[in-house]
Amino acid sequence: MKTITQLFSTKTASLFLAATLLVSCGKDGDQKAENIEADKGAGTSTAAITIKGSDTVLPLAQQQAERYMAKNKGTSLTIVGGGTGVGISALMEGTTDIAMASRDLKTQEKLQLKGAKKDVKEALIAYDALSVIVNPKNKVSQLTREQLEGIFTGKITNWKEVGGADAKIVAYSRETSSGTYEFFKEEVLDKKNYASGILMMPATGSIVQSVGQTEGAIGYIGLAYETPEVKSLAVSYDQGKTYVKPSVAAAQDKSYPVSRPLYFFYDATAEAKVKPFVDYILSPEGQKTVLEIGYVPLNK
Repeated sequence: MKTITQLFSTKTASLFLAATLLVSCGKDGDQKAENIEADKGAGTSTAAITIKGSDTVLPLAQQQAERYMAKNKGTSLTIVGGGTGVGISALMEGTTDIAMASRDLKTQEKLQLKGAKKDVKEALIAYDALSVIVNPKNKVSQLTREQLEGIFTGKITNWKEVGGADAKIVAYSRETSSGTYEFFKEEVLDKKNYASGILMMPATGSIVQSVGQTEGAIGYIGLAYETPEVKSLAVSYDQGKTYVKPSVAAAQDKSYPVSRPLYFFYDATAEAKVKPFVDYILSPEGQKTVLEIGYVPLNK
């Protein structure tokens, strides 16, 4: 598999200047992770918390950690991406305190966690609108769910088939460990398999950069990852009668059809350590941060 190393980029990048960003590719390119080290209190920490998982949740968790540590001297949070599946596996193995997830736990995962004697607690922390993006030079500005299904399952291969230029469609997807990969398959592809020619990317930032550099490209990302280098599409879930562009407001009023919950999962034995941080995210201040960086706050 081709190794790809790319920098994480979001429209809220200026909020993350204090973070050190590392994108690493493992041996032979089969181990890739996008890491953000948010540890300000190393060596003096009294409450070191490790968080792993969803790339979609990553910017949100990182920014929340920055603000939480600023208010709680001596705390230390280390945040690592890689995908929802990576986070849940780490929780199962006891190598993380919190698993970030952009989907609910699967039945098999619940059974495995139970087998590992994990009493898993769930915290709904925010919502996200999943954004379908193309290159800004692409004249296509909207697609139906059925057209998206056709593109990502390989039935539609040229932009002229959906009102665009006579050009090959280059489709990008997250890897199978990603919760976004599974959500898109479930909700947009109607549970059908991705085409074999889809280009699998190790991180959401990689999709943003690749689509921004390739005129015929299309991909999907969390709303907070949008940048001026890509164009989000309006989508229709009523066979073309109405189209809605992704936004926080459209996700909140439920007019945008491709929205999803974001979670923290943690073991009950770690609750005393992680609950103060979880409570901070759920507080009015934490939910204000959710909105500021492009996610959808919980309605209370």
